[in-house]
Amino acid sequence: MSSNSFGNLFKVTTFGESHGGNLGAVVDGVPAGLRLTEEMIDRDLSLRRPGKSAFSTARQEADKVAIVSGVFEQTTLGTPVAMLFENRDARSDDYDRLKDLFRPGHADWTYEQKYGRRDWRGGGRASGRETVARVAAGAIAREILAPEGIAVVGATREIAGIRADFADHDLNLCRETPLRCPDAAAATKMEQAILQAKAAGDSVGGVVEVRATGVPAGLGEPVFDKLDARLAGALMSIGAVKGVEVGDGFGLARLMGSESNDPLIPGERFSSNRAGGILGGISSGEEIVLRCAVKPTPSIQKEQTTVDRRGNPTQIQVKGRHDPCIVPRLIAVAEAMVLLTLVDALLLQRARSDFF
Repeated sequence: MSSNSFGNLFKVTTFGESHGGNLGAVVDGVPAGLRLTEEMIDRDLSLRRPGKSAFSTARQEADKVAIVSGVFEQTTLGTPVAMLFENRDARSDDYDRLKDLFRPGHADWTYEQKYGRRDWRGGGRASGRETVARVAAGAIAREILAPEGIAVVGATREIAGIRADFADHDLNLCRETPLRCPDAAAATKMEQAILQAKAAGDSVGGVVEVRATGVPAGLGEPVFDKLDARLAGALMSIGAVKGVEVGDGFGLARLMGSESNDPLIPGERFSSNRAGGILGGISSGEEIVLRCAVKPTPSIQKEQTTVDRRGNPTQIQVKGRHDPCIVPRLIAVAEAMVLLTLVDALLLQRARSDFF
């Protein structure tokens, strides 16, 4: 009932808190015979790793994965794959003075209402630190999907209201850049906006775009378990995400039906892809296009109004090491959630085909 697991046939359970000893994931449903090494998982983890630039938190966590089960001689056994991450640079003392205060924009208040207690050290389970386990699990899903020709890549579409132009850009070419934005001119403006917010003790948000290519037609379950519903739910499970758009999304609401429809053409294709690769909750064979709105990092040094646990009004400043913009690092998490959703949908479709 605590909802720490995701997926059906490919099930991921994450555990751990921001300032606990370890975080980790258990992945059940990994097929036997898959080549898997810690270095392969680290490729995805490096895109989420903190402390890599002036645009991210200064917290220094190596986030090196330790595979502790399910792999022998660099090959999966078909048994659960368990992975551990050690928290080495947590500074819990930074939060001592906040333990009786509710930080605006955080889950402090809601966790207290639900459980009657909370881990106030960096947000505990609600911290973005939890997502390191998701990225590791997503890296396994990526290895399963790659031989099927399915690839998932994300990039920064917008930061602080500055929108990037993706036309004629290969999103893969920006994977190692600080902001993961393919539009160099827009990226420069984004960097300036982030640094200005950081200097003011504030933060900015943005939009992440994720694309999945090579997805065959037919994935997804009609009615209550639509592929777009599952993808939206997966992305919304990321703490900083407050909205999801599929294809042209909200833009479709401003079009006529004759404009919004994607006409079919010979060759099992469509002449446009405003639906974002999903029709009736089932993949169409076109590129899946998703965008998620990422709120500004709630931990800011600007003074804000809040209350303490006794309901008394007070002021708060959240000091410590925090991202002035979480968008670039969140891309790896968004990719992971899309990968996990797609591999589960693929396995479900294969199970149906095998049965019939």
